Amino acid sequence: MRSSSLLLFFFVGVSGVHGGSDFRICAFNLHNFGDSKSKKTDVMQILVKVITRCDVCLLQEVRDSKGKALPELLKQIKRYDTRYEYQAVASERLGRTDSYQEQYVFVYRADTAVLTGQYQYPDALPGDVDAFSREPFVVRFKALKTAIKEFVLIPQHTTPTNATKELDALYDVLLHVKKKWKTQNVMLLGDFNADCGYLAKKNRKHVRLITDTELVWLIPEDMDTTVRSSTSCSYDHIVVYGATFNRAILPSSARAFDFQKEYGLTEEQALDVSDHYPVEVLLRVVNSRAFGAAASMAFTLQYITFVSSMVLGHLLLHI
Repeated sequence: MRSSSLLLFFFVGVSGVHGGSDFRICAFNLHNFGDSKSKKTDVMQILVKVITRCDVCLLQEVRDSKGKALPELLKQIKRYDTRYEYQAVASERLGRTDSYQEQYVFVYRADTAVLTGQYQYPDALPGDVDAFSREPFVVRFKALKTAIKEFVLIPQHTTPTNATKELDALYDVLLHVKKKWKTQNVMLLGDFNADCGYLAKKNRKHVRLITDTELVWLIPEDMDTTVRSSTSCSYDHIVVYGATFNRAILPSSARAFDFQKEYGLTEEQALDVSDHYPVEVLLRVVNSRAFGAAASMAFTLQYITFVSSMVLGHLLLHI
């Protein structure tokens, strides 16, 4: 009977060992998100599901001129997922003309990420006072459960016709932010328009964001980040600077999230949500699944050894 109790304790102990979930960073071009799209119930349901998968989610093409669409999205996010506290920080409206402006918006879970800094990058690079159509809105987060404790995110939605120039200019933003915040942990992400007709292969050698070997492009060049079946372009990317930050990335976790397939949508339904798939990557956490699995294995071996010795001792007593 004592052996049975020990075995029961063993199984209870094993079942109680769990690893924490990974930390997910996402970038999603919402394709003209404003008042009209926010009134489409089916579209908002999908957006909410996608965004709440992420600990930090960069939203692009937020064209909320009336200032109602973003608050509605946040309200629905909080209503959908009551387990966590979601917060958001948004840039000013950015664009060269009054007729077309966008915002960068970061939605994040306050229980896993704390905003420690924000900075609207000034469009005044040496020799070029108008490098970007939408200047990066840089943010810094303290991560509460990842192996890397603090990191900076530099978002960019490039103008398709000026993608090469803006991507190269992003390198200057990287240098500026590293110096300003004295950090080596930087991630650049967003709709870079870095493929097909917008970034010719012959121009790649002129983009420092590509040629600098300390920068790692996590989304493969052949990964389609577009929804339309008639296109296959790797527009959306996640780029990491520095060996320390790169080691904090869960290997092979960077990908485009096919929400059309995940939620069983037709192409037409998916295009109502966006013509881009979000891209995402996972950061290792202190108590990651890998750590949990290793701990479970060690725990199991220890208990097998322990219980075996007790059972053997019990048998010897009755010989």
